[in-house]
Amino acid sequence: MSLAEDGNIEYKLKLVNPSQYRFEHLVTQMKWRLQEGRGEAVYQIGVEDNGLLVGLSEEEMRASLKTLRRMAEKVGADITILREREVDYDSDVPRKITEVLVRKVPDNQQFLDLRVAVLGNVDSGKSTLLGVLTQGELDNGRGRARLNLFRHLHEIQSGRTSSISFEILGFNSKGEVVNYSDSRTAEEICESSSKMITFIDLAGHHKYLKTTIFGLTSYCPDFAMLVVSANTGIGTTREHLGLAMALKVPFFIVVSKVDLCSKATGERTVKQLERILKQPGCNKLPLLVNSEDDAVTAAQQFAQSPNITPIFTLSSVSGENLDLLKVFLNILPPLTNSKEQEELMQQLTEFQVDEIYTVPEVGTVVGGTLSSGICREGESLVVGPTDDGKFLQLKVCSTQRNASACPVLRAGQAATLALGPFDRSLLRKGMVMVSPEMNPTICSVFEAEIVLLFHATTFRKGFQVTVHVGNVRQTAIVEKIHGKDKLRTGEKAVVRFRFIKHPEYLKIGAKLLFREGVTKGIGHVTDLQAITTEENGLEETLGPGHLTF
Repeated sequence: MSLAEDGNIEYKLKLVNPSQYRFEHLVTQMKWRLQEGRGEAVYQIGVEDNGLLVGLSEEEMRASLKTLRRMAEKVGADITILREREVDYDSDVPRKITEVLVRKVPDNQQFLDLRVAVLGNVDSGKSTLLGVLTQGELDNGRGRARLNLFRHLHEIQSGRTSSISFEILGFNSKGEVVNYSDSRTAEEICESSSKMITFIDLAGHHKYLKTTIFGLTSYCPDFAMLVVSANTGIGTTREHLGLAMALKVPFFIVVSKVDLCSKATGERTVKQLERILKQPGCNKLPLLVNSEDDAVTAAQQFAQSPNITPIFTLSSVSGENLDLLKVFLNILPPLTNSKEQEELMQQLTEFQVDEIYTVPEVGTVVGGTLSSGICREGESLVVGPTDDGKFLQLKVCSTQRNASACPVLRAGQAATLALGPFDRSLLRKGMVMVSPEMNPTICSVFEAEIVLLFHATTFRKGFQVTVHVGNVRQTAIVEKIHGKDKLRTGEKAVVRFRFIKHPEYLKIGAKLLFREGVTKGIGHVTDLQAITTEENGLEETLGPGHLTF
């Protein structure tokens, strides 16, 4: 076994003609590595257990790769060679190290799923970049690629994204890109991909900041991609950086539009970014990606140490360096390992409602994330809290992920659930659907330990702010600041808030963001004044004129 017992990277010196017993052992080990990496593992051949680069001769390497292929066949996985390197040893025979990606889609799952939030300044070219990645054709320099992404008429007219849109990019088990080129549908992409990256395209314009915060807090992205335009510099990038850091989302940076400016301008933007990243508040280690080798290293380092921030420089028009980003996304491993997901799946069902729509012939449909447990079609859940703090019963008619049917949902997956004839007007964003035995705690008053990031005047009792916790967004009033009369920028305190409209479902320890005009702060919930649902009674029927389930 290699140094890293946990994790999905395995060092192997050589795998030449193993005995049957050794082969079985290697296969078991591969299964374990794949499980650790949620279906992905990286094998480094020609490397000793302690990480010493020894290298193998051509013959030994060929035999070792043959064994690795046999092992992969045995567990039903595919292998792709990521890179080969020569080692400088004093021998006359050239010795090589090979790095191999082994990928197997878990039996109970359609594909590996990663969510990447896309942040960036207005006009930084992020919608265009997503258009190019997911549609598979380069931009014409006038925004043709991004027209495929816009949802609302005013976005097409102004060319700016105000809502949150989802785009998917698939990789098949051999690491080739599967996207909308060849006029595939979303369903076909899902079927032929073993790894899916869902890009959550968030609004860049500062007037849509609340949409951006909502996207970051409620869609629980695994990573964030920060897009910066090479020719206009950093602008609101600082704010987006701050948001990603506050929510502890690991991020990487893409400097786009390098075709529009001189090399010096592009380099200046990269230097500015590096300076910001190295500041004491950030403490990140920038890693500029210039070659495929860098991209492979970046993906592995990035997942292991959250302090590394890869930086890509590319153009959506000329396609320069676009492949490096694809290589990086293909290898990027999921962050939560299988143990954490198993633990979440064993808890009771909890689904966060982020979007609500009515679909003809299907009825009411809700979109969101399953934060814990498992959700099956036909399951009975309760949804709430309503304005008067009650929970209503409902039944899940069908579930879908990425536009294709999915009978069982697991913790951490985003999906849409059809609720049949349930009255849409009873639902709102920020509600949760939970299993009836959960006895959910709801509250109007809660306490949080906060840090005031920026404030123009003093922050004191009676001040109103918009509070974001996960998918909850509501105005709250400051009732008390413990041990102080007022707060200034950069100060920390425990504050008691009261929601002004209706109670919400919160959990202790949940991350919190609040804002009002230029005021911004972050923190976490420390205490709740719970209103138990028993006191309110669980609504069995929905009153006269409503359907009961």
